[in-house]
Amino acid sequence: MHHIAPRCTITLHKAPFMSSNLYIPKNCKYCGNAFTARTTVTKYCSDTCAKRAYKARKREEKIQAILTKDMQQPKEVVQVINPNAVNNKDFLSVTEVSQLIGVSRWTVQRMIQQGRLKAVPFGRKRIVARWQIENLFN
Repeated sequence: MHHIAPRCTITLHKAPFMSSNLYIPKNCKYCGNAFTARTTVTKYCSDTCAKRAYKARKREEKIQAILTKDMQQPKEVVQVINPNAVNNKDFLSVTEVSQLIGVSRWTVQRMIQQGRLKAVPFGRKRIVARWQIENLFN
């Protein structure tokens, strides 16, 4: 007995579309190299260029999304300084002294090391008396 395959299995092995005989000279949109495309919609010379272009496109989309988000949000610089808390204290930390004078903490630290400002160690902090700051400007 000789087995004959049904007709439907034979047609499945054939290509459902006709092959193209197109040869279109193009330039790669990513690297700029000349190549021969086999379809009219091909933009890139290789799979590598297509993947790199996709990655660059997605990166640019993320950057644009962040920039538009930043443009829409109002820029506010909120400096949390409670003037009453600093003004009512007789002894101030280095950070509070820097806020009161309007200089950086490191400038206050240098003034303490140079002896221009006297600070007393209090636990892990250094405390400066208010009169010390007032004497700086007198």
